Amino acid sequence: MTTPITQDHIDFYRENGFVKVDNMLTEEELELLREYLEEAMQTTSDRSVQTDKQGGLYYRVLNQKVNTWRDHAGMGKFSFHERFAQSALQLTGAGQIRLFHDHGLWKMPNDSKPTPWHQDTPYWPINEADQGMLSIWIALDDVNEKNGCMAFIPKSQKLGKLHGIDFLDPQNIFDYVEGGQLDDRKPVVVPLKAGSCTFHNGLTFHYAHANETDRPRRALAIIYMPDDITFSGASHPITNGLNLEKGDVLKGPLFPVLAVRGSD
Repeated sequence: MTTPITQDHIDFYRENGFVKVDNMLTEEELELLREYLEEAMQTTSDRSVQTDKQGGLYYRVLNQKVNTWRDHAGMGKFSFHERFAQSALQLTGAGQIRLFHDHGLWKMPNDSKPTPWHQDTPYWPINEADQGMLSIWIALDDVNEKNGCMAFIPKSQKLGKLHGIDFLDPQNIFDYVEGGQLDDRKPVVVPLKAGSCTFHNGLTFHYAHANETDRPRRALAIIYMPDDITFSGASHPITNGLNLEKGDVLKGPLFPVLAVRGSD
């Protein structure tokens, strides 16, 4: 499987904890993804997880739906996309990559709030603190500082797991950083053209600007797990009800292997 990942992408990602990759999707794929995700975001079911309803406080930060592939067969084409997973495999150097979950991430127009600086790892029900889990974040629209593009703190993944942030009443994640460790790390704002993406480590500090425009900012994120990630026993919408025991490896029909080293 050919991917757009170069050695420069790999080196940058492993040093800084994030990387921008242009033109991950073709124009034809981008149009399909827009159509499928729009439909999936409007579907009501008990298979996916909607974070909040319109009018809710969290909705002002993110209109988010988790595991869209379980509602819409077309989303499986993208949530399981081999090009994306092979790219994650190359960036991490893992032996294999599994799906953890996908999520549609709409920042709604006009009344949007920023997504505060945070790490992803504290929200995941896993035992491994420095585990190499990562996300691809695919822009369905051109994004910049006016409509909700992402920003990252380079090398912040090297600080390890810190503290989950309340998106509605956010703490300052930098208060949990020992003095001086980020003094020379300035935020890097990453505007994207539609069809381009970023990858970021689950420990990397990141932020999304508010959407000040009159149109939704649409993105698809997919979270990937490398080998042998184990369940911590914590509550999480993806693992609740699966009868997992603490220490179990996250695998099975909801966490399929998407890429294996040596198979590309």
